[in-house]
Amino acid sequence: MQRAVLVGANLGDPGFEKSMEELEGLAQACDIEPVDTVVQKLETLNAGYYIGMGKVKEIKILVDMYGADTVIFNDELSPSQIRNLEEALGCTIMDRTGLILEIFARRAKTREAKLQVETANLQYMLPRLVGLRKSLEQQAGGVGTTNRGAGEKLLELNRRQIQNRISRLNAELDEISAQRNTQRKQRKKTGIPIVSLVGYTNAGKSTIMNALLEETNSEQDKKVFEKDMLFATLETSVRRITLPDKKAFLLTDTVGFIDKLPHNLVKAFRSTLEEACEADLIIHVVDCSDKDYRRQIEVTERTLKEIGVWGIPIIYALNKADKLDIKPASERPDSVYISAKYRTGLDTLLGLIKKRLFGNYVRCNMLIPYKDGDVVSYLNQNANIIRTEYDGDGTRLSLELRESDFNRFKKFVVSRHK
Repeated sequence: MQRAVLVGANLGDPGFEKSMEELEGLAQACDIEPVDTVVQKLETLNAGYYIGMGKVKEIKILVDMYGADTVIFNDELSPSQIRNLEEALGCTIMDRTGLILEIFARRAKTREAKLQVETANLQYMLPRLVGLRKSLEQQAGGVGTTNRGAGEKLLELNRRQIQNRISRLNAELDEISAQRNTQRKQRKKTGIPIVSLVGYTNAGKSTIMNALLEETNSEQDKKVFEKDMLFATLETSVRRITLPDKKAFLLTDTVGFIDKLPHNLVKAFRSTLEEACEADLIIHVVDCSDKDYRRQIEVTERTLKEIGVWGIPIIYALNKADKLDIKPASERPDSVYISAKYRTGLDTLLGLIKKRLFGNYVRCNMLIPYKDGDVVSYLNQNANIIRTEYDGDGTRLSLELRESDFNRFKKFVVSRHK
């Protein structure tokens, strides 16, 4: 296992300590063992080394003492800072962005996620080719550029290759995005509302999805991967939740957010995150046991605005409530304390979802001739049948159904309840 020294510059940000805790969690998620942490209070970052030279020397001593092979910085470093720090410390230099990209690269499973991560990685690498002439000259003979001369031409070649690769990846992602849009339009046509789970990474979104599948006996064979670690979920999952009264909605699970989430990643995952833009309702999952949960809410809401999520009703699912001794009064309307792990509070959450989604349901009585038995079969599957009777004219139903279905089968309606 790699060993790393963690480094952060505190510019007076009240969330700095939490940010450093997250950096440690990110390192561990990448199978890197943090051996020590160095923090320096600064008014502004050092343009050449991120931190002061005195701290650089202190870090060098720690690297040698622990036998560390990596130093990880809590902010995104410039190409010149990376080059200067590598020369001064004699080991691998990583920044927060590079660390998150590495985690995403390891966790990506689907074709789309792999393309998105590779695109973000190449966009991150492109400006960091600058200033690497010496190392590139050493590699020149191995890539068939000896006759071209020095590393600058190899640098140009690498830039061109990376830009071409990014263009090809974006073209593939556009195709997948078009397919995803088609799928979304098809789902919209069914009239089934869409609920999207969003929230900070490791807040428990996937656990909530599995808990709701279990609570409603819906598609239990299609439970999603869940684990207590950062960025356990990178792919969007869609599951149908069917309630006892036959009301149904589609539940989508999305990638989690984190403070200082690389812009390239947000951009690359935009097509995946657009699931939230198309939702009829958002469930914002919050780890209420985290003392810094308010900042996590702010980060999530800021990221949602960045991807264009506006005006969609939100329910706040205050998860991991089992870890609280006292549950304070919620500061937000439409919020509920739950424990997805121990399956508590889910009935209240489902009640809020029903209240938000199914206000357009219609109560009515229908008389359906026996020759239209397929309509009865459809309504038995997609509506809440309160009473069924049979007489010489056909099947009489007292039921509750979606307004779209009410309009579709209006010719069978005998009376409507107000």
